[in-house]
Amino acid sequence: MSYQVLSRKWRPQVFTDVIGQHHVTDTIQNAIKLNRVAHAYMFCGPRGVGKTTVARILSKAINCTNLSDANPCNKCSNCTEITAGSSLDVLEFDGASNRGIDEIRDLRESVKYPPNITKYKVFIIDEVHMLTKEAFNALLKTLEEPPSHIIFIFATTDPHKVPQTILSRTQRYDLKRITFDLISQHLEKILKNENFPYDNEALGLISQKSEGSLRDALSLLDQVIAYSTDKILINETKDILGIVDENIYLELLLEILRNNPKRTLEILEESSGAGISIYDFMSGYVNFLRSCLLIIYGSKSDEVPLSDKCSEKLKNSPDIDNKKIIQILEDCISTQIDMKDYQQPYIAFETLLLKLSTKDIARNLNGNKNNNLKEKSNDSVREKAKPSDANLKDKGNESVERKT
Repeated sequence: MSYQVLSRKWRPQVFTDVIGQHHVTDTIQNAIKLNRVAHAYMFCGPRGVGKTTVARILSKAINCTNLSDANPCNKCSNCTEITAGSSLDVLEFDGASNRGIDEIRDLRESVKYPPNITKYKVFIIDEVHMLTKEAFNALLKTLEEPPSHIIFIFATTDPHKVPQTILSRTQRYDLKRITFDLISQHLEKILKNENFPYDNEALGLISQKSEGSLRDALSLLDQVIAYSTDKILINETKDILGIVDENIYLELLLEILRNNPKRTLEILEESSGAGISIYDFMSGYVNFLRSCLLIIYGSKSDEVPLSDKCSEKLKNSPDIDNKKIIQILEDCISTQIDMKDYQQPYIAFETLLLKLSTKDIARNLNGNKNNNLKEKSNDSVREKAKPSDANLKDKGNESVERKT
């Protein structure tokens, strides 16, 4: 197939093209300019934010024969071979597939040999946290005192699983999630270059769905383009990505706060009938509740995807109770975490909505029940304290006898 997906076609090839990670790329560029390149790097961060991309650019920059402001030229033979993945001196490993001690022993053997053509021999190990304890121990000595022609570059989404003995021998860089605005701007730039028309609101939905991962955003954009005919429209984007309209989520929240379980369940049934996955529905609802709280408490975050119209309805509704929304969000997150273990996730979420929309009703019923019990108890005490007719008659007779 000749078609190349957008995430590969638009993969950055120089440091200045990396989106949202200037705190990392600027530091590395300065180190290259000052000839202070470390022997081992550790790039940490969530998926799709540029860890492997920065590792490849770094491997090109330190071996490029025609650097420009510490950026690789991407024209010399070293750069083109590394970009194509055919360089014998830049080796990439997947930590999940090569996690045993035997693979690390083979790596240690190859470290002894100098590079064939380039200045440095580079070993890139992706998802390094997947290596076994024995593999880490085998790598330790080599990592501490590698030959001058060797550079290790590690990438991981779970740095806490990497032993401290390994982390302490590397320069660690934490790559952060890419902001909503930066992803939207990058998608807009790509679509203009691809000459594909779009709705701005549709790009906002894709950025929101990607959750800070640029690679995820590009994969979703590819999917939406394939679904669309002549233009990326917001309604088609919602359909293909399984995104629920914010007004449905707002109505669901208000019906829960109004203690209306009947309408609450109807909203869930209507969304499920429209073909929306229960996982997508709940994930979107959690994000919606978070956005509501950010708006209510006056946050100036750029990652609030709610429209102005929806925000105004939220602020002006008399049913809004901040503390209740926080509790609803906590309960939804808890259920979302456990949902993967449920055999019937729809029923689990349905039960949660029933619980949330009847909580105040149950509290009121319990309160009335307790009040009734207290009243009955008080009546009983009064009855016991009230003198009986027989006692009054006896006391009257005693009084008459004394007088006589």
